[in-house]
Amino acid sequence: MRSIGEMARDSGLSVSALRFYDGAGVLVPAWTDPQTGYRWYGDGQVGDARLVARLRRVGMPLPEIRRVLDERDGRLLDAHLRRLEVGLADARRELSSVRALLEPEDMTMTRLNVSAVELAAALDAVRFAASGDPERPSLCGVLFDVEDGVLTLVATDRYRLAVSRVEVEEAASVRVSVIVPVSLVDGIRELADAGDVVVLAFDGKGVAATAAGRRVAGERLDHDFPDYRQLLRVETTHRVTVGTAELRERVAAGPEVSVLDLVPELRVAVNREFLLDALTAADSGQLVLELGGPIAPLAIRSPDREGTMSLLMPIRQ
Repeated sequence: MRSIGEMARDSGLSVSALRFYDGAGVLVPAWTDPQTGYRWYGDGQVGDARLVARLRRVGMPLPEIRRVLDERDGRLLDAHLRRLEVGLADARRELSSVRALLEPEDMTMTRLNVSAVELAAALDAVRFAASGDPERPSLCGVLFDVEDGVLTLVATDRYRLAVSRVEVEEAASVRVSVIVPVSLVDGIRELADAGDVVVLAFDGKGVAATAAGRRVAGERLDHDFPDYRQLLRVETTHRVTVGTAELRERVAAGPEVSVLDLVPELRVAVNREFLLDALTAADSGQLVLELGGPIAPLAIRSPDREGTMSLLMPIRQ
């Protein structure tokens, strides 16, 4: 048996840390003196203590550490590493936005070439979810988020969210995050029918689009867009593939609140009109419906359009 001081010396954890992990139920001593309350640890607990020290250094939450000690499953480490990588990517994006705020507003114009056909399809996939509520100006537009050579378009009114992605030519190092007002979005969508390539231009205040000699331009919305990525990380527990036409027919004939009951495990109530809008915007013969739980959003994906999806928030029946 080791005293708490000896355990601290051999494991690299402080005495106060050992007391804390005992109280948290993560690393409980082999025996505690009922009279003095003094803690004693077995030889086999040294390895666990060292594991706890290392896992805490990489920020693993205590409940996850308990699972690692109990299950000895390396997949838990992989899952935590993925969370760290996602967190690092989020931090980089935030710092990139901060850097842009520190730069002068007359910063150099950024230009991107995008396929007109793909841009039109992406705008059609998200435009329906943009808000028209003047009390929430940050949502009255579509987010144009460019990173690693991909343009991600996002729109939400808090009750639904739509995302679509388009590859951007020669823009691997470009980072842009701009909210484009819906009136200008509609102008860009109309412009996309005029040529093969749309040139998008962004500066400190404005957004412009050019195609086939025509141009539309306007000011960006000077607001912060919600972090849509958090919603996209909901783990899927149930998934089902359905025919779009069949589902649309069932929903159109249904009650005011549409209840999807396609399989026993996949049951959620959503706004009927919102669901019809999402089905129309999907523009696909088949759709994949995903659900992460009874109060999780319903995800609607197009199998033939990777990176395009809609999320509908559940409502009470």
